[in-house]
Amino acid sequence: MSDAQASTQEGAAAPAADLLERIRRHRRHTLELLTVCALGLVPWTVLLAMTLPSVYEVRQWRVTWVGFDALLMVAMAATALLGWLRHRAVIVSATATAVLLICDAWFDVSLAFGTSGVWLSAVLAACVELPLAFYLIRRVTGMISLAQWPTAKAATAAATATATADSSRQPARPDA
Repeated sequence: MSDAQASTQEGAAAPAADLLERIRRHRRHTLELLTVCALGLVPWTVLLAMTLPSVYEVRQWRVTWVGFDALLMVAMAATALLGWLRHRAVIVSATATAVLLICDAWFDVSLAFGTSGVWLSAVLAACVELPLAFYLIRRVTGMISLAQWPTAKAATAAATATATADSSRQPARPDA
């Protein structure tokens, strides 16, 4: 083995360890951010529950609902297209579509309380929107489970083994 090949193999272990540490750091920062946001939403939600009026006249009602349904339509179409193309981004699109369906069911039913339309909204939510959302979530979790995701313990062990194997190699002597 030449010196260039040995130095390339030794250099490969360092970026792998650096990459693994950077991924851990990004994961930790993301989880810390989400924890702070979730905790921050608790007092905000209590404040809204205590201060929002129970009745509110809304402007641009039609624009709001048509816009939301157009967004839902685009998400569904993107999910179908990515699925037909067998593109892995279908996981993101299907998840977004499921979330939009759940939101649609929630707003349809909660905004129809106290009206004669509540029953139609509840039937659509229970028979169309929520089953489709849960079907998409189930399919996404199935796709994710098919992927070969190493556990943190396995990834750490693999990185350690690679680093140990690379450090135990001695560079070839140029005169050998």
